[in-house]
Amino acid sequence: MAEPAPAANTQQGRRGLSRVWHAAIISLNGLRAAWGEAAFRQEAILAMVLVPLAFWLGRNWLETAALAGSVILVMIVELLNTAVEAAIDRIGPEWHDLSKRAKDTGSAAVLLALLVAGGIWAAALWHRFVV
Repeated sequence: MAEPAPAANTQQGRRGLSRVWHAAIISLNGLRAAWGEAAFRQEAILAMVLVPLAFWLGRNWLETAALAGSVILVMIVELLNTAVEAAIDRIGPEWHDLSKRAKDTGSAAVLLALLVAGGIWAAALWHRFVV
């Protein structure tokens, strides 16, 4: 009698703290994989400077949250863009219009997140030092 094949998603059989623990490990593996991407590495290093700076620059909890959150948002969007690119590359290396569109829109999402963060930081710096 043959044994049943293991489930494709081993997380489905886990419950409680075991599920949380393994999900945390998977997430850390994702961050480690993203560190191999130059763009994510640059954004993470910048975040190490900007997030603490947000606590100094922000005049109240809302400004601080907007400043720090906008930086974290850029990193989140970069992670999603990297995931899209990896999935497209997994499908195949040949050029395809839909693959290009997926990669281009992921890149556009990163650009918009960077513009939002830049606008929030510019406004905060303006109000802190000019107004």
